[in-house]
Amino acid sequence: MKIATWNVNSIRTRRSLVCDWLEANPVDLLCVQETKVVDEDFPREPFESLGRHVYCAGQKSYNGVALFSRVPLENVEIGFGALLPEEIVGDLDDQKRAIAGTLNGVRVVDLYVPNGGEYDSDKYRYKLRWLEVLRKYIEVTLDKYDRLCICGDFNIAPDDRDIHTPPGNKPIVGTTPAEREALQEVLSLGLRDPFRKFTEEGGIFSWWDYRGGSFRRNRGWRIDHHYLTPELFDRTVSCTIDVEPRKLPKPSDHTPVIVEWKD
Repeated sequence: MKIATWNVNSIRTRRSLVCDWLEANPVDLLCVQETKVVDEDFPREPFESLGRHVYCAGQKSYNGVALFSRVPLENVEIGFGALLPEEIVGDLDDQKRAIAGTLNGVRVVDLYVPNGGEYDSDKYRYKLRWLEVLRKYIEVTLDKYDRLCICGDFNIAPDDRDIHTPPGNKPIVGTTPAEREALQEVLSLGLRDPFRKFTEEGGIFSWWDYRGGSFRRNRGWRIDHHYLTPELFDRTVSCTIDVEPRKLPKPSDHTPVIVEWKD
């Protein structure tokens, strides 16, 4: 099975690019983030014409997640509130950042983790609260599903190999100890990073700023990830970052990350 994650930075702007990529890379499931469109305006037809089943949770101009599957998904659920009580979730589902479905017995959770804004800002504190509730959501998910893949734009570089320049003494959101520890709290439930199963070196990224020739200079971050339960991790045969879409005209600032395991 092959599953890809891709922050497309507007599905309507990147519709043709994503369709072309799916035709050339017929993954079983493509999980996208930052669709930036309400559900009733989602451009379903081009993807359905490719034989894809489309599931989405969006909002106007911001955030939004979607799944493009080759076969119908089971038990599609949106947001933390599908599994957690309202007193825990609070206002976190107001922003459309999580969608889940089951494909061939594997539960897949597609996430768009908050960016966090400036260090110690309200947006930063919101991100930490969101990650805390994510851990509770994944814990409940694992009680229901033995085989789990969580993927998406995590907006966190797990360690200094995953950013072009180590952060130094100044706090840089996406690399702060609190964010990295919050991510590790989620992974401590028994999830592992398949990218690091095959690639130990740094300097391999999934996001590059549009400014300053960042892609050309490879001044990027690895913030788009897959995390797998042990059985899937052991059966994984590859986890790669496809930089080709980032070279095209009007690309997303992110590029696809693909994981494959033996069924």
